[in-house]
Amino acid sequence: MNRVHNILCSSRWWARRVESKLLPWGVKDVDLGDEVLEIGPGFGATTRLLASKPIRLTALELESRYVRRLRAELGDRVEIVQGDATRLPFDDGTFSAVLCFTMLHHIPERGLQDQVFAEVARVLKPGGTFAGTDSIGTGALFKLIHLGDTLLPIDPDELPDRLRSGGLEPREVRRVGNSFRFRAAKLT
Repeated sequence: MNRVHNILCSSRWWARRVESKLLPWGVKDVDLGDEVLEIGPGFGATTRLLASKPIRLTALELESRYVRRLRAELGDRVEIVQGDATRLPFDDGTFSAVLCFTMLHHIPERGLQDQVFAEVARVLKPGGTFAGTDSIGTGALFKLIHLGDTLLPIDPDELPDRLRSGGLEPREVRRVGNSFRFRAAKLT
């Protein structure tokens, strides 16, 4: 992430927005089960909130500096793993839910995004849920925040077919303003 993006995502404003809007909207009516994976937590605004739920939480983060920060802050409340979401370092059928919030647009290629969907399907237990949110990528401010960053927005209208191709059954893709939330399930 660029400097502006880092400042924004580590701000109290963002933490309050995540707590009051993003996370409640992203997990509304989602049965998380007891073994949850969050991919791409970045600075951990969502992770801190998820850590207070009665679940066993694992967070997978690509960037080593964020991994160190999250481990220092969260201690043993959350298992923080450094790794790549396109090659999840977990056994098949490990998690009851996989979550991601505003991170899919940071994956640099469409094929890699699709690989994430396939990996999520692989690590989910049968009946498990994949849920989260992302930005559509429109608007000058959003594009400005991402100058020099990876920015490959996902078209929410295409997402159901892409999830299905990855081995997941889409349950909902709901667009609100410049954001969308999604839910999918692993059937077998």
